[in-house]
Amino acid sequence: MIPVIMAGGSGTRLWPLSRSAYPKQFLKLGSENTMLQQVFGRLQNLDCQPAIVITGEEHRFLVAEQLRQIGQSAQILLEPVGRNTAPAIALAAFQALSDSPSEPPVLLVLASDHVIKDTAAFEQAVLELLPFVQSGKFGTLGVVADRPATGYGYIKSAGSKEVSTVLQFVEKPDHENAVKYLNSGEYLWNSGMFMIRADRYLAELERCSPEIFKYCAQAMKHTTADLDFVRVGSEAFNQCPSDSIDYALMEPLCAESNQAVVVAPLDAGWSDVGDWSALWDVLPKDNDGNAILHETEQASGEVINLHTSDTLVVGSERAIVTLGVKDLVIVDTKDAVLIAHKDHVQSVKDVVAHLKQSGSTQHELHREVYRPWGKYDSIDSGERYQVKRITVNPGAKLSVQMHHHRAEHWIVVSGTAQVTNGDNTFLVTENESTYIPIGQVHCLENPGKVNLEMIEVQSGSYLGEDDIVRLKDQYGRV
Repeated sequence: MIPVIMAGGSGTRLWPLSRSAYPKQFLKLGSENTMLQQVFGRLQNLDCQPAIVITGEEHRFLVAEQLRQIGQSAQILLEPVGRNTAPAIALAAFQALSDSPSEPPVLLVLASDHVIKDTAAFEQAVLELLPFVQSGKFGTLGVVADRPATGYGYIKSAGSKEVSTVLQFVEKPDHENAVKYLNSGEYLWNSGMFMIRADRYLAELERCSPEIFKYCAQAMKHTTADLDFVRVGSEAFNQCPSDSIDYALMEPLCAESNQAVVVAPLDAGWSDVGDWSALWDVLPKDNDGNAILHETEQASGEVINLHTSDTLVVGSERAIVTLGVKDLVIVDTKDAVLIAHKDHVQSVKDVVAHLKQSGSTQHELHREVYRPWGKYDSIDSGERYQVKRITVNPGAKLSVQMHHHRAEHWIVVSGTAQVTNGDNTFLVTENESTYIPIGQVHCLENPGKVNLEMIEVQSGSYLGEDDIVRLKDQYGRV
């Protein structure tokens, strides 16, 4: 069995904590590990081969770094563009079969941004489904519904207590139909988790969605290795239709009434954490129903809730005090504050759309931006100047580069920097500094065993990130 973990997506409904450059699957939402790392944790007791992680170009280093942090290895497939789940699973199936042509592997398809509280129940559901899939069936995990939710699709099954035939995949219902589904006992929530034999998936995909099969097959014939990543051929994949596995394969198979799709019921405290209200549901609460979450481990702001109930507060560096409120979501980050009633959190996506239309970058980037070598925090800016706090990981190196419009002054706060400044290479240690003139070729490296922390002061007529001319880069960026 090979886990296939979907690590794309932008998580717009959890803005401002989740942004397209750093979406929710890479966040620690009330756990010691990120949501992506938690997926690997719940696979520990299952007999699995190394996972295949599918992500995009912009998130590849986040995936690699978070796997390194927990000592996990995986094949990381890079989609040139997002094309939904059916093509993504096809890429993984082709890759899995190329690695194991003699014995077609079973793919356990999982999202990277779900909460599952009861790992033992998850393991049991997977093991119950496995023999059906090995025999050629298409399997899915259906969540036992505990309320008439309108935010999930549903699965109608022939039975709700054990593995049974799927009769129909149903779209997200209105409240009236959701109540009917819950009361009937015939419906489960569609979790988006599947178990499929790789060869069977590709054979049926070619029959039911031949265009997806064709372009994915062509794309996988033109893969290239890049560091720890496998790049998929972009010319073919860009032409591939965008479709979910539900539409492309599962619904056509169910419509044929050949009992090809089976579902295992999952009662394991599952949530897709699709919005702020859903996050409030899964977090621990005080006696008044209030949940508190700190944006990062370093968040130092105190949260005081007085005469407040059923409210979620996400704190950052500032103190937050609530007084006499109920059913609110309050999210404070370094550069944005969200205050919303829990009944309106679905509309957060409209805020993100507004930010895109207005030309703001706040839908995409946090003030703190992660790079393959570490991160930087834009702590101040004004006319013709910008100040950043830069963290360089041990052994990491920024690209050899130059700027046409800005000069830079580097002050080391802690650690040791190896600086290339024109023709000179030298060490800069704590409380020392160096100056990089406009147009000077330069490079920064951390040769030590601890993080390098430094302050960068930029000055010039243009301070955008696109004023970087990379001459050499060990991470393959252009």
